[in-house]
Amino acid sequence: MNRRHASINRILPQATARAIADADPHGRLRRGALITGMTLALAAGGATLLPFGTSDAADAHQPVNAPSAMPAEPAGPPSFADVAERVAPAVVNVTVMQRSPQRLSLPGGDQLPKDSPLYEFFKQFGEQFGGGEGFQVPRQHEGEGSGFLIDPDGYIVTNNHVIEGADRIEITMTDGTQYKAHVVGRDPKTDLAVVKIDSDKPLPYVSLGNSDKARIGDWVLAVGNPFGLGGSVNAGIISARGRDIQSGPYDDYLQIDAPINRGNSGGPLFDASGNVIGVNTAIFSPSGGNIGIGFAIPAETVSQVVSDLRTKGHVDRGWLGVQIQPVTDEIAGSLGLDHAEGALVADVLNGTPAQKAGVRSGDVIIRAAGKPMDDYRDLTRLIAGIKAGTSIELTVIRDGHTKTLPVTIASMPGQDTSPQAAAPSNDDEAHIGLYLAPLTPEAASERGLDPDSTGVLVEQVEAGSPAQRAGIEAGNLISMVGQQPVSSPDDVASAVRKAVKDNRPSVLLRVEQNGEQRFVAVPFRG
Repeated sequence: MNRRHASINRILPQATARAIADADPHGRLRRGALITGMTLALAAGGATLLPFGTSDAADAHQPVNAPSAMPAEPAGPPSFADVAERVAPAVVNVTVMQRSPQRLSLPGGDQLPKDSPLYEFFKQFGEQFGGGEGFQVPRQHEGEGSGFLIDPDGYIVTNNHVIEGADRIEITMTDGTQYKAHVVGRDPKTDLAVVKIDSDKPLPYVSLGNSDKARIGDWVLAVGNPFGLGGSVNAGIISARGRDIQSGPYDDYLQIDAPINRGNSGGPLFDASGNVIGVNTAIFSPSGGNIGIGFAIPAETVSQVVSDLRTKGHVDRGWLGVQIQPVTDEIAGSLGLDHAEGALVADVLNGTPAQKAGVRSGDVIIRAAGKPMDDYRDLTRLIAGIKAGTSIELTVIRDGHTKTLPVTIASMPGQDTSPQAAAPSNDDEAHIGLYLAPLTPEAASERGLDPDSTGVLVEQVEAGSPAQRAGIEAGNLISMVGQQPVSSPDDVASAVRKAVKDNRPSVLLRVEQNGEQRFVAVPFRG
């Protein structure tokens, strides 16, 4: 979606383009001298200059692309037409709609005399739509991204930032067929999400491949929906591997130079054989447009995350309970290490698997589960992929000595971000159109909330629902229902059902938005 592409400048702030060569008189002189030297070399070799594409004067009147002038085999890379034709039907456009309230007011409306008819009008509508001068009306925002089908039943992979906060998601196939999609699960830490559409026939799909074998310099194809154009295929090469762009704890991006633009987010990255080796996610650009530096999530990461999202709606990750930092050459020297390697333990959290195993601050973890930790980020990615309850061994360097510590991996706390309905969808009376998620410390930090905040996050608001008409938006925090505080989606669901059982016409929610608290009465359907 556009939001992520636009925010890459926040990931890498103050990006500036460097000039390749200074435009000074000396630079121009050197380039001119080089051209002259090349001309003299051709003349000295006895070459005769002919019109481009000709071999003699008799051929001078033939077009350069005449059959006799073309080589027997096409020059340059092979055509990607067969691959593009084969995979394109499985790539979809993702359009999201999000409503937000916009305040309408009449200048001086709060200064109208009380006997004016307009005074009563503004008073009534101001109270009904949020109070204050004027009143609020819904305003619809629309964004676009890309995605791809991974099975014939309609499961689609895209980026989390494409669908985050969406009130409605529409999928458009290459043949123009449109479907309404719902969120199956999402994972902000890797920026991946799975949505689903329902069709009465099997749908074209692609399977996830293996990016481990992809090498720097290999050809790749990026297929997606740049600027809403749809069905665009761009070719390039893998420029680098293992890129960390500071977007999350599990960064391990493929860097590509295939043109990636706004709207390509969530689209697949194919190798020259048509295997999905990544998901196009971000670009590095001072201006917001393509400059040949794009990033894709490797297929191995996608496969692990998507599997959990499809089956559980969230991702289960292993947890060690340490804060780590890289081992620099200076740190290695101060610790008496031969070279910089491993992860330096900056802190060990109380009651965690690491503390129980005897890990200490200052330890350098050089191996985990038998694998070397060449980079400190290797430890984060490795532990995250280990199931809770699994026992592994850590090899640490402490006071110049190597120790082996057995540790049992636990489940990362507060990681469930799967959307939950505020009330069962088959309970029409209690259905207000909210999909909620627990408020985790990570979610509070991402949204700039106070660390002591309590409540439940609004993940989605159903289009046209009572909650949307009341002005509740995705990203809001619900801290109370009625006069009772809530701390989980189940608390909200129970309170909503009780309001229905008590024959209340609406349910009262305390909603926090942009640091402001307000109570909102949400009426029930019917």
